[in-house]
Amino acid sequence: MKLEYLDYILVPLGMGLMIFYHLWLLNRIIHRPSSTVIGLNAFNRRLWVQAMMEDVSKNGVLAVQTLRNNIMASTLLASTAIMLCSLIAVLMTSNTGERSVWLAFGDKSDRAFSIKFFAILVCFLVAFLLNVQSIRYYSHASILINVPFKQLMADSSGGHSLMINQDYVAATVNRGSYFWSLGLRAFYFSSPLFLWIFGPIPMFITCCVLVSLLYFLDLTIDSMECSVEVVDAEETMIRSLAENV
Repeated sequence: MKLEYLDYILVPLGMGLMIFYHLWLLNRIIHRPSSTVIGLNAFNRRLWVQAMMEDVSKNGVLAVQTLRNNIMASTLLASTAIMLCSLIAVLMTSNTGERSVWLAFGDKSDRAFSIKFFAILVCFLVAFLLNVQSIRYYSHASILINVPFKQLMADSSGGHSLMINQDYVAATVNRGSYFWSLGLRAFYFSSPLFLWIFGPIPMFITCCVLVSLLYFLDLTIDSMECSVEVVDAEETMIRSLAENV
């Protein structure tokens, strides 16, 4: 078997492994959110938003500072992504040096290198756009979380508008966090793509190692015992919101 065929075998296997893991993780987040870090964090962010909006005059500064830290984190990742995009674009247009000496196995043609650099460029562009969306939602939330809904709706009966607005602000904060997480995943995807420059074997090994690490980082093994209580609390909150509406 020719060494060039390794790219046609190992690269699809590695990317398929990454995609399959994230599809499995998405299914677990939807059906068993309490067993994942993303699901538990989303639930706790809703509780945090409700706690911050109970007394805006007292907790407003803390809420804005927390959201500002998240904006700074998203800004850092977005700046890094667009800077790396510029660097990759320069490498794509430059023809200096013998690129084939970088590889131990795999396709060494100029077309193969163009495909590899283009895949990395697209990955960082996606990371940039996702982090920009994260900044957008966090910026909206920093204003919404300081609106004194409790004072404005004090004369309204039942406080229905208060609960709806709190839920909307919590959803906005969660959307910002989701986009930040997706932007970070795009950086994760760039690691095997970058090592693909040196051959399909390092790329496939990186995919296997990365999936193994993400499995332990994405699941909350220690909180499995309290998963039932968290799910029950989520269902109770959803039912109460539906009744208020």
